[in-house]
Amino acid sequence: MTTDATPSSGASEAAATIDVWAPRADRVRLRRPGHDDLELAMVEAAEAGWWRADVALANGDEYGFVLGDAESARPDPRSRRQPRGVHDLSAWDDGASFPWTDQDWRGRDLSGATLIYELHIGTFTPEGTLDAAIAKLPYLVDLGATHVELLPVNGFNGTHNWGYDGVLWYTVQEDYGGPGAYRRFVDAAHDAGLAVIQDVVYNHLGPSGNYLPEYGPYLRDGQNTTWGASVNLDERAVRDYIIDNAVMWLRDYHVDGLRLDAVHALHESGAFPTHILQEIAERTDALSAQVSRPLILIAESDLNDPVMILPRDEGGYGLTAQWVDDWHHAVHVALSGETAGYYADFADPKALPKTWAGGFYHDGTYSSFREMTWGKPVPEGIPSHRFVEFAQDHDQIGNRAAGDRLSQNLSFARLQIEAVLTMMAPGTPMIFMGEEWGASTPWQFFTSHPEPELAAATAKGRREEFAKMGWDESLVPDPNDPETFERSKLDWNEPTHGEHKRLLEGYRLLARMRRQHPELTDPDRSGHGGESVGEGRWILHRAGATIYLNLSAEPWRIDLDGREVWVGTTTAWGPGDAGARSLTLSPDSIVVLGPQGSAPLPMARNHAEYVAVES
Repeated sequence: MTTDATPSSGASEAAATIDVWAPRADRVRLRRPGHDDLELAMVEAAEAGWWRADVALANGDEYGFVLGDAESARPDPRSRRQPRGVHDLSAWDDGASFPWTDQDWRGRDLSGATLIYELHIGTFTPEGTLDAAIAKLPYLVDLGATHVELLPVNGFNGTHNWGYDGVLWYTVQEDYGGPGAYRRFVDAAHDAGLAVIQDVVYNHLGPSGNYLPEYGPYLRDGQNTTWGASVNLDERAVRDYIIDNAVMWLRDYHVDGLRLDAVHALHESGAFPTHILQEIAERTDALSAQVSRPLILIAESDLNDPVMILPRDEGGYGLTAQWVDDWHHAVHVALSGETAGYYADFADPKALPKTWAGGFYHDGTYSSFREMTWGKPVPEGIPSHRFVEFAQDHDQIGNRAAGDRLSQNLSFARLQIEAVLTMMAPGTPMIFMGEEWGASTPWQFFTSHPEPELAAATAKGRREEFAKMGWDESLVPDPNDPETFERSKLDWNEPTHGEHKRLLEGYRLLARMRRQHPELTDPDRSGHGGESVGEGRWILHRAGATIYLNLSAEPWRIDLDGREVWVGTTTAWGPGDAGARSLTLSPDSIVVLGPQGSAPLPMARNHAEYVAVES
């Protein structure tokens, strides 16, 4: 629906232009409860497939489209509200009346001491709402987060879901609070100094409530992604449907960035000279100039192709950043020893230093999991903050059979090491909700399909998928069992005591270190690198700082060469004199040394869990 609203004679009504792309319909009627159906007029051939009418609407007025000779009305493909779910009528949402207070907000880019905090609204708090999440914003600020990334919030069928089964991309799920609560969340986040990144899914739609094919060729016949029918990017109207949605989040909801889900599943045939990602980037950059603040686009891409982040004048799409799964895989294998499936190649001890250097492990090398050569090298000059790096995220936890976190499999010592590796990462670090205190709650795959046959098929497919990969299918919970969802909610009592509290304190310390030491956020990839120096031992470098990692079973004596210890987890040494010449790194520990001549960190010296200096 096009808003194009102007005040009318009614106190809360506005004259709006209703339009919809429905080339498969021979006529379209607008249905409003309490009113006669309004016949929409076909727009001239230059805009083939579009139907349009002017109508006065008040906030909350419900409406839908009746296609052809059908009896039932369908929701608006660009609906902003679905009060009774994705199968029912849409509702007019008067977003222009919201009293924004973020006029002085200047945004945040990804350079510098950035920390992205990824969360799922439904499981972040006991209430599972946007308003409840607002109450946790001071906690995120105290942690040191700079950006909060929300898993998809668009409308899906049922009451709880990861969000990737959305079918109405312009809505905010009513169970989260709807569009009004979303605006309150973004406004409050900006007031707290936090940027908001919204995860959006443009590569497929969910299995229930998707009426787009009744309107027009939104989906490509005969071509599927892993998750469903492929979106038809050969249609200009479909491309605009995606681009306009991206602009909506950034402009109308004041969002600071988008995380673009699985862009490798955006299939193009070459019908348009410019890739859809480049079109989105061009529109985003233009909007950024208009609103005078940075707007971020982050790709999730399985291609290991720097085209995502290369400047457009160098043949790239010009996105801000991309997730680096290879970095995750290298850290995961080093800490857990797990080498099944796609982890197999990362048993190579060179995997950690190679990904640490700011690129891909597979950059034109053979991938045993894919059984082919994969990836391309990253050109020099691409700053490291364009790589989002993480040891855990929603996929790498939730797509395990039992949805188990590293905290359910690693010792406390190794969780401390994970914290240092993540927060010292050369790229932009990201943590998944609860990771910072070693949450003991799993994060499992959950759905709430009202259709019994769809619920049964989802559960069956999930079990079969893991059985093929050699997992014990008895570990796989029923996605549609409400307990699967409830188990996945964070326990906010945990970070107040014991090892959970100590780990959280460590993350806070590490975030402060990033803010205080430019060496830890230097984007120059030429200063990043490392080497394997024996089984379970690595030396990693970044802009003069040096990290020693000992995952072997034996102590490791290292020379300090006059450098100051910045942070560490070793128990083989204690507080004492600065200027010590060497230290012994105990098994399962890590230490960060500052550059030659760097000043010590007084705050770190007093932190019992993370730092000590040899006596």
